[in-house]
Parts: sequence; C-alpha cells; structure tokens
Amino acid sequence: MKFVSTLLIAAATLLAAPAQAQGYPTKPIRLVVPFPAGGATDIFARAVSQRLGEKLGGSVVVDNKPGAGGTIGSDIVAKAPADGYTLLLATSSTHSIGPSFGGKLPYDAVADFTPISHVGNAPSIMVVPNNVPARNVREWIAYAKKNPGKLNYASSGNGTIVHLTAEYFKSQAGLFLVHIPYRGTALAIPDLVSGKVDVLFDSLPSGLPHVREGRLKALGITSLKRSPLLPDVPAIAETVPGYESVTWFGLYGPKGMPAEFANRLATAVNQALQEPDVKERLSRLGIEPVGGTPQQFAQMADADRAKWKKIIAEKKLTAD
Repeated sequence: MKFVSTLLIAAATLLAAPAQAQGYPTKPIRLVVPFPAGGATDIFARAVSQRLGEKLGGSVVVDNKPGAGGTIGSDIVAKAPADGYTLLLATSSTHSIGPSFGGKLPYDAVADFTPISHVGNAPSIMVVPNNVPARNVREWIAYAKKNPGKLNYASSGNGTIVHLTAEYFKSQAGLFLVHIPYRGTALAIPDLVSGKVDVLFDSLPSGLPHVREGRLKALGITSLKRSPLLPDVPAIAETVPGYESVTWFGLYGPKGMPAEFANRLATAVNQALQEPDVKERLSRLGIEPVGGTPQQFAQMADADRAKWKKIIAEKKLTAD
C-alpha cells in the first residue's frame, strides 16, 4: 500500500505541474542581482525586468545582493525555494570563473541551480584615468613595464570576470600589476577617476557612460573585433594577439525548479529580448541579446567554464 501511495503522489505531482505553470506567477518574482546597483549586471537586469514581467503577466523586482564576487547573492538563490519566485541574474564571474578557481564556494555552480536562459553577452573596455601618459594599449603596456609593481588595477572582487580579464591581460602582456578588489566596479570608478587606481577592465555597459562623459579614457576593448559603439577604440587583440574576454549574463533558478517553470521563463525572456525598446537599450549599453533554451544555456556555461578553467591552470592564476 505504501508503494502504491507513493506512485499516486508522484503521478499527482506530475499532473499538477502543468496546471501550476499555467497559473504562474501569482505574486512578484524576485530577481537577485549579486552585484551593486550601477554595475553591468544591475543595468542589464533593470533593462529587461519590466518587459519580462509583462510577458509573464506579473512583475519582476530587482534585488541587489552584492558581496564576495557575486557569491552572496548567488548563494541566496541556491538556497531559495524552487517555486519560480526567486531567480538569479548570473554572470561569467559567478558561474564560470569563480568555480574554475577551485576555491570553496557555499554552493555548486552546476548542481545547485536550474538553468533558464542565456540572456546576453558584453565585452569589457580597458579604462584609465585621463591623465595617464598613454594614448593606446601599446603605450600603456610600455608605461607599465617601466613601472613594475607600481601600477594597480581594480576589479569587482576576487574571482570575478573583471579580475580574471585583468589577470589574463597582465599575463599575456608580461606585466607586474597589483590587484585592488572592490565590491563591484561602480565603487572603483571614483578612485579610477582620481588616479588612485591605474586601470580597470570594466564591462562595456557600466564603463561606456564614463567614457562618453569624458571622465575616463578607453584604450581598448576585450572582444576580438571593435565595437560599433566605440569604432575608434581598437580591440586589445590588435596589440595582444588572441586576447579575448566576454561577459555573459544568464538567468538561473534554484535546483529542482519544475521544467515547466524554466521553459515558461525562457520563453518570456526570449520574447522580452525581441522588444524594440529592449533591443535598442541593450544596444546602447553594448550588450548583445542572446536568448535560447535552458539546454542551450547549460551547454554554453559548461563550455565557458572549461575555457576559463584551462586558462587559469595554464597561467597559474589565483583568486587572491
């Protein structure tokens, strides 16, 4: 009888799932951004959250939970109920690079999350104070080599893509730079503008406004090719062959989220990314909308994790 009861409960659960998905959501969805307000991930979240809520027939509320390179916010979602009402806007930092360093995290970046959709990609830009005596990447490298150990770079925290992008550049260019981690790149900008920090590889969405306003100088972009948004800024690869680092943004839920919910959310994300106002806003920010299925997102994240894990091992990089 116990076995039969278990089968009946399981069958009832499976039959109830589609009905639950049809009525979902019945309350606001919390979208956790594991970085401070004003950073690239926060900008992205606010660019798509309203339209995403509309497509779902509800509302999406952005909740910033910064700290520990995105680990704090990610952990909140990993331990949240898998009911579709707590989601994470993750990045390369939280789910590719951080786990690839091999350090102890309070969650498993694969097993403790349900992939939903790969929502976008963005390159970074190499920004420096306006008074730096270098007009391009080649001159900055020469300047840094004349001052070994005297120059520093900022990041959004140990183990983030901002950190690793700079470490990768440092390694490829043969430089000795000191790392200064912040709790998000937005907090590093004032020190960069004042000259307390020498360089930052900021994501294009959060760094571009400061370049356009004349507060900082952009020397290079981390994509293999130049960006239409900054056609006069060369790709760093033009000076350091093969150099490339792109931030991806993706939507996750906690582990155990019903597939019906994940698919419903992925469909809504794809629809929101096709809205003209969203596409235009993301384009201005330097973000390429992607979309896709949960399966496609999981495959992309796995491949990106393998790439960074290999680079970290080959270059003997650390999260310290």
